[in-house]
Amino acid sequence: MYPELFELPFFHVTVKSYGLMMVIGFLSAVALIRRLSRNITPDPQMITNAALYSLIGGVVGARVFYVVHYFENFRDDLPSVFAIWQGGLELLGGVILAIVIIFLYLLYHKLPARRYLDILAIALLLALVFGRIGCFLNGCCFGKPANLPWAVRFPYNSFAYRSQVNANPQRGRSEPQLLLPADYIQYRDKDGRVYPTPYHELTETQKAEVTKGGYRCLPVHPTQLYESAAAAFLCGLLYLFWRRAQTTSQAHAASRLLTRPGLTFALMFVVYGVARFLLEFLRDDNPFEIGSLTISQIFALVMLGFGLLLILILERHPAS
Repeated sequence: MYPELFELPFFHVTVKSYGLMMVIGFLSAVALIRRLSRNITPDPQMITNAALYSLIGGVVGARVFYVVHYFENFRDDLPSVFAIWQGGLELLGGVILAIVIIFLYLLYHKLPARRYLDILAIALLLALVFGRIGCFLNGCCFGKPANLPWAVRFPYNSFAYRSQVNANPQRGRSEPQLLLPADYIQYRDKDGRVYPTPYHELTETQKAEVTKGGYRCLPVHPTQLYESAAAAFLCGLLYLFWRRAQTTSQAHAASRLLTRPGLTFALMFVVYGVARFLLEFLRDDNPFEIGSLTISQIFALVMLGFGLLLILILERHPAS
């Protein structure tokens, strides 16, 4: 876990691993979009402009989604909503707003929206590959405790650790997963939430206990890497599906099933919705919203339904 990679000299500003991986993902997505759209774009610069607008919108959407989801953390300090450099982004919100902005951009410039959105779908999943690696480095989006050879232990006082030493009624957990002695606790807030003592204030014996002994973080599913791998697989799958559609179009076999422009974009909602819904069962960070479903699972079901509906609509309506 490396939430901060290094500090810029003179400015005393740290480079966040999550933000850096988002930038790498964005640049990779732009490069892929430019490459795949060579035969349909009149001006490659327009694609770059659309990507820049979507990046800005994506950051705003990711921040808004996070603030709405965890508004209790900002209730007493509303200006901190804008302190994005302190962290706090949710990838799903960013993706949703980025798609909306790109769609509006394509309509405004009267570009073949369905063809561009097909390419965008592939690029979004490529960006997600890097985005979830950023989550892993940041320590967010962590999984449930697991006794598996590939399970990972996050450091003392990480997101996963603080979750494990507290009860979580929002996830139906009335007791902590890891009982921390009183002398390891700095304080409890008015809701009884435990805040561990900072590592540098622990004794040498305590430091050994929280790094190698009985009070270290429980091993958890590396759900961030699961989703990164799933995104890479789905990216490749959508690319093959898109290539099939391109080959069919060149052969003028328009009647072939699921080859119309826009269907790769629609399929993205289906496959990612299913993957995210299933992976959420292994995560241990999001609170339950309806029964045992998290907000991400609810969105995943909406995405699945939207994707299926879009497939039916596009199959019935050829591109103009």
